[in-house]
Amino acid sequence: MDGTLLDGRGAIPETLWPLLERMERRGILFAPASGRQYATLAQMFGARPGMPFIAENGTFVVRDGEALSASVIDPGYVARTVALLRGLARAGRDIGTVLCGTRTAYIERPDEPFREIVAPYYRSNEVVDDLLGVDEDIIKIAVYDFDQAEAGTYPALVAAAEGHRIVLSTAHWLDVSNADATKGRALAAIQHELGIGACQTAVFGDYLNDLDMFDHAGLSFAMANAHPDLIARARFLAPANTEHGVITTVTRLLDTNGTGDEDGS
Repeated sequence: MDGTLLDGRGAIPETLWPLLERMERRGILFAPASGRQYATLAQMFGARPGMPFIAENGTFVVRDGEALSASVIDPGYVARTVALLRGLARAGRDIGTVLCGTRTAYIERPDEPFREIVAPYYRSNEVVDDLLGVDEDIIKIAVYDFDQAEAGTYPALVAAAEGHRIVLSTAHWLDVSNADATKGRALAAIQHELGIGACQTAVFGDYLNDLDMFDHAGLSFAMANAHPDLIARARFLAPANTEHGVITTVTRLLDTNGTGDEDGS
């Protein structure tokens, strides 16, 4: 989403909607894959029959309102991670923590600057007095570092990962999840369920949480504005998100591979 599909203002380009209709007529699925929660993605795209949503960086997959998978983190590890993050904050690190459940997201930092950052990604959220008092299965721990996460919060979480996956989603956001919960694994599960092969799949990405999706796509596109590691792994380079690179590239793919839009051929 951010840095890939969304424009420079963080909005879905209006030219996506007719492109989605064209894809649907051709029997081509469009699957948003994001660190954002499902409620946010569903609000952004609306109810489009058959559209799979890879939410929370692959920890939660939904199609037609039905959860296909949810990867729940061990509560003991959640508690230890929250304690670690509180310690970093007491030591002067300017960070905010989001506990992501399948129903909603939880925060205990109530200040407006943090809430404004959380809102675009977690449309459904609740402020609680104590994150450790949340009584819901947690599928992801998201952390926003107001400085640079890679040089700040990231090393501390990696050192205490206990086999869990710590991934940078942007320069400021990082996500903690079970080791087997990734966008790539979620994509592979959808492909298996629907009988879609890697050779029939195109993936677009811009940051490190997109990296393993490239392993499951015959066509892998890094955005021109992508992290260098992603550009090195991708087969192709797409124009930057600010140039509507996804829409431009998908349109070119459709034009190249036949014009039978109306009859599904």
